[in-house]
Amino acid sequence: MAASRRLPPLRALEAFVRVVRLGSAKAAANELGLSPSALSRRVGALEDFVGKRLFTRQHQAMKLTEDGHAFFQAVSPRLDDLAEAVESQMENSNVMRLRLGVPSLFAGQRLFPRLPELRKAHPRLHIDIETGPHLDGRVGDTLDAAIILSKEPEPGFHTVRLDYNHIYAFTSRDLAEEIGPVPELRKLTRQTFLLHHELPEVFDEWKTALGLATLEPQAMDHFDSGQLVLEAAAQGLGIAIMHDDHFNRAQDERLARLFEVEVESPYSYWFVCRPRALENRPVRIFHDWLVKAGI
Repeated sequence: MAASRRLPPLRALEAFVRVVRLGSAKAAANELGLSPSALSRRVGALEDFVGKRLFTRQHQAMKLTEDGHAFFQAVSPRLDDLAEAVESQMENSNVMRLRLGVPSLFAGQRLFPRLPELRKAHPRLHIDIETGPHLDGRVGDTLDAAIILSKEPEPGFHTVRLDYNHIYAFTSRDLAEEIGPVPELRKLTRQTFLLHHELPEVFDEWKTALGLATLEPQAMDHFDSGQLVLEAAAQGLGIAIMHDDHFNRAQDERLARLFEVEVESPYSYWFVCRPRALENRPVRIFHDWLVKAGI
């Protein structure tokens, strides 16, 4: 029989991983209900066990060394596998549930087409989805995590930027033909523009880029649903000012882009959660899949 292998104390491994994932020894100590000195002792015990310095310590701050980074990359996924194996043997663990906030347009265009991949890889993970307003304000309360459309999320979140965008103007093919290929202030003044509540600055960015900063259209209609903006534009109800990604993914033959001008958008889609939520197995699974899949 092969000799049994020595393993480091699980509590020491847990302390190490939490410091890395939360980005703060203080936050890790609070999460584990430990004093800073007790947390330091656990990490020190792990360093003694592996015979390597995993952190540098300066003014109570802990920063990963190269050895520490390599150790985390090797150990962290296996701890997750261990956690999943233990959960699979516990009662009432048939389902892992994630409460996720997602804008409806992102869900329809980008998330749902890829969710079968996630379900195949993690069949026990189920997602409750909300699409209401102000999703970031509910993260950590009624939501575990959210995908938001924002210039930059509020401080205090763990964030992952999911894309970079350009601003497009588009409308129905008939209206696009009527307006023509060259932007004219006289024609555009008579139009209705269709705007999304979560993209309040894109119209000003777009008209300034076209040299039409003085443009005051006949009307500006506002929507809280990107899908409705797309449909209103397709029906010829006005000119939508949205992201290139929204237009391209719609693949709607009723729509036509106006004017070949490249305007960078200040807005992006972001994944957000509270840092400590990454210790929650469903949040971690979804986070890692989202980053790897490049949704």
